[in-house]
Amino acid sequence: VPKVLQESAATAWVDGNNALGPVVGNFCMDVAVKKAKDSGVGWVVAKGTNHYGIAGWYAMHALKHNMLGMSFTNTSPLLSPTRSKKAALGTNPISLAAPAKDGDSFVLDMATSAVALGKIEVQRRKKESIPVGWAQGPDGRSTTDADLAFKTSALMPLGGEERTSGYKGYGLALLVETFCGILAGSDFGPNIRKWMDGTRPANLGQCFVAINPACFAPGFEQRMS
Repeated sequence: VPKVLQESAATAWVDGNNALGPVVGNFCMDVAVKKAKDSGVGWVVAKGTNHYGIAGWYAMHALKHNMLGMSFTNTSPLLSPTRSKKAALGTNPISLAAPAKDGDSFVLDMATSAVALGKIEVQRRKKESIPVGWAQGPDGRSTTDADLAFKTSALMPLGGEERTSGYKGYGLALLVETFCGILAGSDFGPNIRKWMDGTRPANLGQCFVAINPACFAPGFEQRMS
């Protein structure tokens, strides 16, 4: 069962106690929304958790309360930083949900890697190549060989190679890692277990934010539409 270790009027630090990711995620987002109702902003980080599934699910929870929601999680290392031959960060998704009138709410949910590993596995099973900029081989260079890419498991950051601004995706992945693993005190970066390793807890870090637009300029939802 998740437990609040420390809190203030607008923040909370949670220990997920190795519970299922969605259990921890829903618990934390509920806490964030409650704090945002009272203080305008709720910022909650969790350690000791597991992958929570769809990042946007938690961000969208805030929409039910006419609030903005954000959620982030680190993951097992699958993303290779720019100029690195080895994976050191996860796919580290970012999500934002912002309320608007007449069903026009905006929801962003994206990984900070160029692609999900599952897409490479699909190409591998189809015995087809992958596009340049998806993943790299053991030499640190982009590869179109789906088998080699899956075996190496070193995805390229959002943006692909350095010449196509992949370092920006790397920077976004590190932003998520800062909010999640480092701020929450969970495992982070290359210290997180590999995604197929079941010998020890994942100990992922996650971050959940709720923002009450009523505490800022009036008319947020109208402008958002």
